[in-house]
Amino acid sequence: MIINILLERVRNIFCRYPLSLAVICAILFLTFYNTDGEELPKMFPHFDKFAHFMMYFGFCVVLWFEYYRSHPDIVRSKLFWGAIIGPILFSGAMEMAQAIMTTYRSGDIFDFIFNILGVVSAAFVGVFIIKPIIRK
Repeated sequence: MIINILLERVRNIFCRYPLSLAVICAILFLTFYNTDGEELPKMFPHFDKFAHFMMYFGFCVVLWFEYYRSHPDIVRSKLFWGAIIGPILFSGAMEMAQAIMTTYRSGDIFDFIFNILGVVSAAFVGVFIIKPIIRK
């Protein structure tokens, strides 16, 4: 009985948030990708911070879109925890995992700050742009 309930919840998550789950997988891949000592190309100074911002901004915009699309009733506490706090904690865990679990990557507080800025910026887009469009 409990297993059936858990399986149903997992199925619901996969059905409601397929793009968000795909982005999480991409972030996991990029977090642990080994460049074998080669520097990634930088288009401008601090390009990596821009990449961190865009990764989490994109992830959270997709998350907000999928939440509004699949939930007729909006629960603000779920949005707060699932689309703001959750991604911030996930990004912090990824930075710590890079520092602890790899020898070829390092955790960086500034990367984490830009991750947070991406999440918060996506929240504004979610509330002021995505929500009105989806709710029309």
